[in-house]
Amino acid sequence: MTVISLPDREPGQSRYGALASALRARVIAGEWPPGSALPSEQTLASEHGVALGTLRRALELLEHQGLIERLHGRGTFVRAGLAGASMMRFFRFGDRSGEVPHSHILSRKTAVLPAAAARALGLAPGEAALKLRRLRSLGGEPCLLEDIWLPLPLFESLAAGEPSGWSDLLYPLYAERCGVHVHRAVEDIGFDRLIAADARQLGLSAGHPCAKVIRQAFDLAGRCVEHRVTRGDAHAFHYTVSIT
Repeated sequence: MTVISLPDREPGQSRYGALASALRARVIAGEWPPGSALPSEQTLASEHGVALGTLRRALELLEHQGLIERLHGRGTFVRAGLAGASMMRFFRFGDRSGEVPHSHILSRKTAVLPAAAARALGLAPGEAALKLRRLRSLGGEPCLLEDIWLPLPLFESLAAGEPSGWSDLLYPLYAERCGVHVHRAVEDIGFDRLIAADARQLGLSAGHPCAKVIRQAFDLAGRCVEHRVTRGDAHAFHYTVSIT
């Protein structure tokens, strides 16, 4: 068996930390896709020429970072990532709040990124990206309006074709069509008032208060791959947190 050399350690970096970096690189390179099992601990330790204890500490670090999950009796797996990270957990729309909303792409175009989206995606001001405007509805009634910015050329394959055939959940679509797996997301929640055009899409009056959720979604490599702004009726906003 060929031993895979560890990368040069950064000053102060432990041997298991360097091993964790090497394993992360193999995951990001696609050697083990999201949801797949890693080889046994003995195999990985032999491949990298390290003691089993060092390998286990590296896996513990990757688990703490959220890259992998260790399932008792089954093995170690690359985390499958987010399927949808539903915005509906912030809202209550009658007895339909447990449903997956239907999605309708209102528009799709290549446009210059606004400053906030450019910063979030780590792109330069003035760069172009793919912009989706999406309306989500429950029982035929509009409930959420979203502006979604996706970097190019990463999402070039979504710029062509008919979006009417897209599924209601975008993250599985990103994985299938673009090879982009959303691993985690950060959300910022605030409140605003709807401008007239947005209010019409949601069946509300201009100036109606809205909850505004700004999301940054990241792939396995830690790149921000989506900047999303979601608006919904503030009167339907509902957030519960358990404090222990």
